[in-house]
Amino acid sequence: MNFRKVANANDLARLEAALRFLSADIGEDYACPGATLADALTGPHPAAHGLLALQKEQTLGAALYSPVFSTVRGAVGVYVSDLWISANARGQGLGTRLLAQVARAGALYWHATWIKLAVYDHSTASQQFYKRLGFEPATGMQEMRLDAAGMSDLIRGAT
Repeated sequence: MNFRKVANANDLARLEAALRFLSADIGEDYACPGATLADALTGPHPAAHGLLALQKEQTLGAALYSPVFSTVRGAVGVYVSDLWISANARGQGLGTRLLAQVARAGALYWHATWIKLAVYDHSTASQQFYKRLGFEPATGMQEMRLDAAGMSDLIRGAT
């Protein structure tokens, strides 16, 4: 198994294909244009990093992650926004190894000491996987989101 950071157009295409498979697996629409993903990973101020798990030329897994800082924890963490393992590679420890590679990268890049991710309520197998690794559900908080229109309104309203 070879783990490789997304670094070129071919890697970006592999990552995008994996993210499309992930969206299909969880029953969500994939809404990220390739150019947006490329800019997020390779632009002047990268917003995220991608990691591929390859066996020869076959993509068996992928992760999309970025730094996150918590004043409550007093430390940098890694936010794993997407983790995908191909159906034929599940149950063989690849998810654990891929997350370990993400943790190593986060520790190297940002001195990260913890990991954060989200799991859909209906994805019980994923929840069990993360619990086996020691992840615990967050309590006492709820994720809040502001969509693109709301963000534009906020920016305009604050000027």
